[in-house]
Amino acid sequence: MEILRVEKLSKHYGKGNTQVRALDEVSFSVNKGEFIAIIGPSGSGKSTLLHLIGGVDKPTSGKVFIDNTDIYSLDESARAIFRRRQIGLVYQFYNLIPILNVKENITLPVLLDGKSVTRDKLEEVVFTLGINDKLNNLPNQLSGGQQQRVSIGRALINNPALLLADEPTGNLDSKNSEEIVDLLKLSNKKYKQTVIVITHDESIALQADRIIYIEDGKILKDEVL
Repeated sequence: MEILRVEKLSKHYGKGNTQVRALDEVSFSVNKGEFIAIIGPSGSGKSTLLHLIGGVDKPTSGKVFIDNTDIYSLDESARAIFRRRQIGLVYQFYNLIPILNVKENITLPVLLDGKSVTRDKLEEVVFTLGINDKLNNLPNQLSGGQQQRVSIGRALINNPALLLADEPTGNLDSKNSEEIVDLLKLSNKKYKQTVIVITHDESIALQADRIIYIEDGKILKDEVL
């Protein structure tokens, strides 16, 4: 079943001779439960693509459908609510709130929605991520790998339609990188999450079900492994 459809998506910066086409009419679809890697050199447009899929930037043209919702037909407020409920985002630099502890960072999307946190769900997530003994710690009391685990927990807590990870291992050593990729694979299998990972590391990409290669804002190859 299709969970994501990208139609002729473009993002341009500047005008005339100085215009940069960061993304140039990219189209593809993703089925529910797929684990996809998007790979390409620096400046290829892969992070721009992820931000547009995640609804955190606006395209110059084209459409993004998530679970049959055209996210750019929504106004900014409705899109922010949709993003919080349906899209989990994991960044290279974690983006945790420094004054909130681990539990508060993970449960923030639920609380912003005015909902109560299901204790069983929280316990399952933190035990799976191996941070059940860190719930009262602040981000600056955690290692980089632990902070990224918290970031993944925050992305998973709402059971989003899509889990998007932008260079999630780019700030970690090789051991922590392997563990984070294993956790993303686990969320894909255990929670049936649809996962899209942006990476420049081919060894990480080869662990996905499918690799989309991007260069100069265009898809060069879309390969099922």
